[in-house]
Amino acid sequence: MRLKDKITSLREQMHAFKALDVAVHAAPDQQISLTDPDARAMATNGKGTGMVGYNVQTAVDVQHHLIVAHEVTNVGNDRDQLSNMAGQAKAAMGVEALDVLADRGKQDFVYVAEDDVYRCPANERLTRRFTSVEDGMTLHTYWTTKCGDCALKAQCTTGKQRRIKRWEHEAVIDAMQQRLDRAPKAMRIRRATVEHPFGTIKAWMGATHFRTRTLEKVRTEMSLHVLAYNLKRVIAILGTAPLMQAMRA
Repeated sequence: MRLKDKITSLREQMHAFKALDVAVHAAPDQQISLTDPDARAMATNGKGTGMVGYNVQTAVDVQHHLIVAHEVTNVGNDRDQLSNMAGQAKAAMGVEALDVLADRGKQDFVYVAEDDVYRCPANERLTRRFTSVEDGMTLHTYWTTKCGDCALKAQCTTGKQRRIKRWEHEAVIDAMQQRLDRAPKAMRIRRATVEHPFGTIKAWMGATHFRTRTLEKVRTEMSLHVLAYNLKRVIAILGTAPLMQAMRA
């Protein structure tokens, strides 16, 4: 009876998944989260897959490690976040100009501009196949037909072939990366600055999960974390009495 019950349970799950198939294909991004309707897949492992959740962006002051701007989105990449966060930081700090340090992430695939192709770790060329628009961004998709015979495939992708998407303005990000490559100390400053608040807030949360659901509530939860972090930082920098005096002024 136990085996029969298990088979019945599996069949019920299969029917439920088939019922969701229509809804998944009808969704704008072909994603549905049963835990949180606003949560989306975040590309955290360099293969285009990762955990389901939210993307938290912060801009942090180098001198005092205060979070001067933050944003929570359910977009699984950071392509359109740099300009947005830099603008928010500039407005919050009331400055005319500022230096921005950002990490574009691990780059195992090298773009060859003169041929408009990507070169993979196995030295194969991924050519442009088609162009699409996602979340308002024009993206070019590249792949090669050689993945099936590649010895590195198991370390690269679980799909038929590894696909790379390139933003139409990706050259701007490439130029930024070249400037950072010429200033290796800058990235050490970036890691020491931005990762410190993230590490502190994650330690306070006690886990890697938000306690609320839906984008609006998660944004509120993150704002409270940022407020608490900044208050504790200012107390550590100025002391309680000067902070209270400044707040009354």
